[in-house]
Amino acid sequence: MGDLLLGIDVGTTAVKAAIVDTRGNLLAACQAEYPIFHVRSTWVEQNPEDWWQATCQVVRQSLSGVSHAPERILSLAVSSQGPTLLPLDRSGKPLGRAMIWMDRRAAAEAQWLSDIIGADEIYQVTGNRPDPYFIASRLLWMKNHEPEQLARACLFVQVNGYINHRLTGCWTLDHVQAALLQLRDYSTGEWSPTLCNACGVNPSQFPDVFPGDQVQGEVTSRAAEETGLRRGTPVMVGTVDSCAAALEAGVIEPGVAVEMSGTSTVFMLPNNRGLTEPRLIAQPHVVSGTQFLFGAMVSSGASLRWFRDQLGNTDISGLNADSFDSLTEQAGQVSVGSDGVIFLPYMMGERSPLWNTNARGAFIGLSLTTRRKAMVRAILEGVSFALRHNMDVAISAGAEIREVRCVGGCSRSDVWNQIKADVLGRPFLLPRHPIGAAFGDAILAGVGAGVFVDIRKCLREMVQIERRFEPNQSNHERYMSIYSLFLKLYQDLKEDFDLLAEFTQISAGSQASVTEPSSLSPRRCQ
Repeated sequence: MGDLLLGIDVGTTAVKAAIVDTRGNLLAACQAEYPIFHVRSTWVEQNPEDWWQATCQVVRQSLSGVSHAPERILSLAVSSQGPTLLPLDRSGKPLGRAMIWMDRRAAAEAQWLSDIIGADEIYQVTGNRPDPYFIASRLLWMKNHEPEQLARACLFVQVNGYINHRLTGCWTLDHVQAALLQLRDYSTGEWSPTLCNACGVNPSQFPDVFPGDQVQGEVTSRAAEETGLRRGTPVMVGTVDSCAAALEAGVIEPGVAVEMSGTSTVFMLPNNRGLTEPRLIAQPHVVSGTQFLFGAMVSSGASLRWFRDQLGNTDISGLNADSFDSLTEQAGQVSVGSDGVIFLPYMMGERSPLWNTNARGAFIGLSLTTRRKAMVRAILEGVSFALRHNMDVAISAGAEIREVRCVGGCSRSDVWNQIKADVLGRPFLLPRHPIGAAFGDAILAGVGAGVFVDIRKCLREMVQIERRFEPNQSNHERYMSIYSLFLKLYQDLKEDFDLLAEFTQISAGSQASVTEPSSLSPRRCQ
């Protein structure tokens, strides 16, 4: 028996845990889901206690499947979705549910920051355009709409910071999540007095910022009882899920991109020049000296899940009989172009490169002869076209891309991987363990524990490519014709989306709903 490393990723719909040995062998992988609260059409929240309970569950399940695991775990690291607005009171208790990254309620506040401070000025300071995705706009929303709660807030933390505190009793903020606050200078890491003052906060209301591979504390006795971990196990500061996914895929150097698709998609292109582009997102990598220029799409896998939940087949008991695999297999029975149907995958608005809260999903080209499986394929193709849009913008900004490595739940589909390769005209490579960010967190835990001194050497040895999807040139040429129409359709509908938004303003709480755990990504342990 040898030493082990534990990675934990707190995602949008589930917590995943992975136990890895120091040679990169995956010994256990578990996940547990939790609900998303859609309070209004653009208000999206989660309960922090759900994150913690799911974390305890998956850690216990993972440990139970490996001999003497608690004693053998050298260290652990936690990554998470983000950026998230979670205000805490003086005792460190959440003041309510957290506004997760999907929340778009602060559109007016983002516009106000653009008008008063200047969009160009904010971009020059933070490396990113004003948008409700970033924490600054949501803090301003609190200032405008919930001033009493803002006054009670003593600390603002990210998801991984909250879980780390439950594990260790210490508060920290990793340097990648800190960049996504949109309150700090992207080049220097210094807090911006102008932005902090405009949003009604000061730097003392955030934890101290540290590199993700630094030890931030040790598992407490109470956390050990709840998780099954050994008391005193070192816990790293951690990082955002996109960076952990990049580690899992072995992506550090320019030219090799990583696509992580689950509920949403992030498409990350590394560089060592500090590239920024207002239509994309700029953030540092967890690996020192490398930065990312990346696209972030809101509802990639979520669009397929919506189709399954609303239009899927049901069995005799009334339960949905479709699975992720069966849907994508059906799509593989349809030829390129989805029988003339094009899908715009903007089911919850869109982040990059559109940055349009009012954008909405649309099937265009439906007829009485349209087959259900053609609609499924249109979803896969539409998401791939949106991915291509992000790639084109990144290349125009100076990013390089020779190949793409794909991780996350959606990487399990050969059909979808091939469509993406054909649309982007680049090879798509599938690592041996494409489980998501948790594997990368285990690597990060090893770096922090001193197991891996040379991270690049470590990734070359541990990350192995299992499958390769080469682009089909004939399909690529056909897709490029459809892609041009895809871009035009959005532009044609853009004003209509804005008009539609005026008609669909929802009164407070009138259409609140909860997205419950789904069998599209079943609770599992392997």
